[in-house]
Amino acid sequence: MPLSEVATVELVSGAYYIYREQQERYVPVKFSVRGRDLGSAILEAQERVAEQVKIPGGYRVEWVGEFGNLKNALQRLAIAVPIAIGLILLLLFTSFGSLRDTLLAGSAIPLALVGGVLALFALGMPFSISAAIGFVALFGIAAMNGIMVLGCYNRLIDAGRAPEAALIETCSVQMRPVLMTCAAACVGLLPAAFSTAIGSQVQRPLAVVVVGGTLLAPLLFLTVLPAAIGLFSRRTARRRVPAAGVAEAH
Repeated sequence: MPLSEVATVELVSGAYYIYREQQERYVPVKFSVRGRDLGSAILEAQERVAEQVKIPGGYRVEWVGEFGNLKNALQRLAIAVPIAIGLILLLLFTSFGSLRDTLLAGSAIPLALVGGVLALFALGMPFSISAAIGFVALFGIAAMNGIMVLGCYNRLIDAGRAPEAALIETCSVQMRPVLMTCAAACVGLLPAAFSTAIGSQVQRPLAVVVVGGTLLAPLLFLTVLPAAIGLFSRRTARRRVPAAGVAEAH
């Protein structure tokens, strides 16, 4: 039986491969994003598709790929970041035993974030998952420096120093530890911050955030944080109980 009796054979233009997922057919349309952030590019593409493309009945549009991974990662970060900040504050409260001191030491966290935000803005880099991880890394650096500064101030107050003298001595004594802590993180990630090799688009935002934050953080830790401690700390010197003397008769 010839094939022409049961079928019509002809050359036409069409899909050379039928994609299937979960028992459904789909047509992939792929594109890459360069020179701008992924989020704004997808939002613009969604607006243009909604205005200019008419979707026939029985069809739907799904935005997946890197954009889908970005949405999932942001949802996980929305849970992980508050948990991380909560654990840091809990550890600070365990260390100081005072809610006021916990908030004062925790105020170093937003001070460290200022440098990271300015670094992203100066280099024209968008906020990304890698940059978010860099901010999380700054949380730990800021908390450690906050503990060192506030802990030194409290020890000096307990030793009988006046608040003004304790603040000046705290800045003098803690300058080297704060600078060393920030310099170690900054120098370690400096090559990644200026890297342009393959794969640098993933690691560079993290490095830029950490380097920018640690460059500006020492100035804020040794000026703004001591000023906040002087305004809001209510710690006073502990009264020393005089030692009992033994009278000797001569």
